[in-house]
Amino acid sequence: MPQKDRIKRLSFFTASVSWVLLLVNVLLLAYQRHTGEETLGQDYLSNLFSVVFILSVFTFQRFRLEPHATAGFTKPLWHLFVKGGLGAYVCLLLNVGYPNLNLYWANPYLLDIFYQILFGFLVYFLGKAFYTWRQFILYQKTKDLQTQWKWFEILLYVSLLVPLLNVEYMKFIFLMLDLALLLAYSVYMSVHLRWVAFLSLDRKWGSIFLLTAILASVVLFGNFLFQYSDSPELVIDYTDNPFILLTLAFVFTYTLSSFLVAVFSLPTSKVFEQKNADLRNFQRLSQTIQQGQSEEEVYSILFDSAIKASGADSAWLETGEEGRSGIPPAHNEGAEQALMDHIKSGLTRAHKERGTLHQDSIFLEGDLRHNPAFVGADLPFYSLLVMPLVSTKRKYGHLYLLREVEQGFDQDTIDVVQSFTNQTVLTIENLRLVQESLQNERYKEELKIASLVQDRLIPKTFPTDTWFEISTYSQAAKEVGGDFYDFLQLSESRIAIIIGDVSGKGISAAFHMAQMKGIFHGLMQQDLLPDEFMVQANSALSRCLERTSFITSALYIIDYKMQGVSFARAGHCHTLYYNSMMEDTFYFQTEGLGLGIMRDASYAKRIHRLHYDYNPGDVMVIYTDGIVEARSEDQDEYGEDRLKYMLSQTYHLEAEDIKSAIINDVTDFTNDTLHDDQTLLVIKFKQRQPNN
Repeated sequence: MPQKDRIKRLSFFTASVSWVLLLVNVLLLAYQRHTGEETLGQDYLSNLFSVVFILSVFTFQRFRLEPHATAGFTKPLWHLFVKGGLGAYVCLLLNVGYPNLNLYWANPYLLDIFYQILFGFLVYFLGKAFYTWRQFILYQKTKDLQTQWKWFEILLYVSLLVPLLNVEYMKFIFLMLDLALLLAYSVYMSVHLRWVAFLSLDRKWGSIFLLTAILASVVLFGNFLFQYSDSPELVIDYTDNPFILLTLAFVFTYTLSSFLVAVFSLPTSKVFEQKNADLRNFQRLSQTIQQGQSEEEVYSILFDSAIKASGADSAWLETGEEGRSGIPPAHNEGAEQALMDHIKSGLTRAHKERGTLHQDSIFLEGDLRHNPAFVGADLPFYSLLVMPLVSTKRKYGHLYLLREVEQGFDQDTIDVVQSFTNQTVLTIENLRLVQESLQNERYKEELKIASLVQDRLIPKTFPTDTWFEISTYSQAAKEVGGDFYDFLQLSESRIAIIIGDVSGKGISAAFHMAQMKGIFHGLMQQDLLPDEFMVQANSALSRCLERTSFITSALYIIDYKMQGVSFARAGHCHTLYYNSMMEDTFYFQTEGLGLGIMRDASYAKRIHRLHYDYNPGDVMVIYTDGIVEARSEDQDEYGEDRLKYMLSQTYHLEAEDIKSAIINDVTDFTNDTLHDDQTLLVIKFKQRQPNN
């Protein structure tokens, strides 16, 4: 069990026991007075038990009521009244019933019992009130204030020892002076009423009601305490206990001060509430970005906040930007279409008379009915404030506010509404920046995925055999390019190789590449000829390719047993070839239209198949337009002739060396500047060696 709980339990136990012992001792003293018989009752025991009881009750309340950390003060006041103040009303009922009860019962101990019950309720109330006020005084405390309270509490507890000394302090001037100073100290502590300023108007009314009830409890307790003190039947009274008197005085003073301050601050409460509401609305506008709210929600906050801040009787908000699609949000508070039309027509006339620009300036009119621009409209409002929502780059709209009174908008109101509109514009622009940033991040992430997909679509290795060498190169100009190539082993002696270029770049290009790869592997399972493949691929792509997209491609089927190559070109670059028998380098000038351009059966007439028997030592170069259309710093094109020359100079090398020589030459020509995707495949046919 925590130490604080143990202290509370122990103090509750000692308080209960000491009060019972105190009552027993008082009754023994009363019996001794009435009968003259000696008893165990002693006066000093009454002082001792009362001090222990007071100390236990205050200790219990001290550890029970911790420093207040929030601005909810009504609840502690309610607890103070219900759990402490109601004891005074219980005593009031006992006091009302005491004369009749004493008349019929005539018990000499009845007054002592009633007085001890009163004492018990009083001490409990004082303990709870003392530490409740400590909560309020130390709310948003300073170090000096905390120290002042600490000394106030210590000095007050020192006064608790006076009854144990069994002295009549009224006869000692220095004791009286000390108690007077302590009383002045308690009055000083009663001026710390900062908590009242944090009450809203409704809570202030509630606090005033509770403070009135608590104040009545203090008066009732004080009245009963002194009412019977001079009674000869009373064995012991507590009117000479300085701790009780000082605490009662402090509780009364602080309650009265709180009540008066709360009452006199009522007229200014609404103003402070409005200022607090304005600050909260500014905060809401600033937090909309973190909370992920939309522009519509920002406009709603602006509209509601401006109406509350200005006290407008009618208002509407018009938003909408040139060149920006979407339906602008509609906000209207009691403004009919006819009224809005009259106001806007009058505004146009008024701006012409003033020579101001309607869209960019604040319009304020405090007497619409006498303004010539609005005469004849029979408007039910006198005051108009039009606040533009503009930034240096955009115009977002206008906020219209109307009031039924003349000169309804003062400069403070205009400043507040203008601050709202400025904050709204800033918030909306920040929201858009955040959205653009998120969109860019999302786009980059999608590009990473598309690049990864594209990288996996392109084969990293080709099958190796003794009859050919093949070397490949592919470089995308951006994160995701449009070039692709692939192969499919049709049989032991036949292989299909495809190369292509998808129109466009980015994610859509990667998507179309995936489609083309699927079509290639799907159709070539039927062992189609190159021209047949192109016709069926065109038909398939016509159903899934956008109208604005197309694919250029070339398909080669190499049969090394027959030592021949069949191929068809669908709008792709011409195939460069070196014939070792003729020692000649040339391009195959075959016709063919790109896939997806013509989407009907007539496409078959635009595709032709060519067959060529190769010899060992022949070299075939397949490429995309990024190679031959590469540009130098002077915007000169690399061209087919330079590519042909490079092959004529390097045909005797291995396929890998031929590819490297061409790529190095292209890189030198462009000064290592890549404008378009580049793909190059070099196939060199060799004399087939018998398999081991």
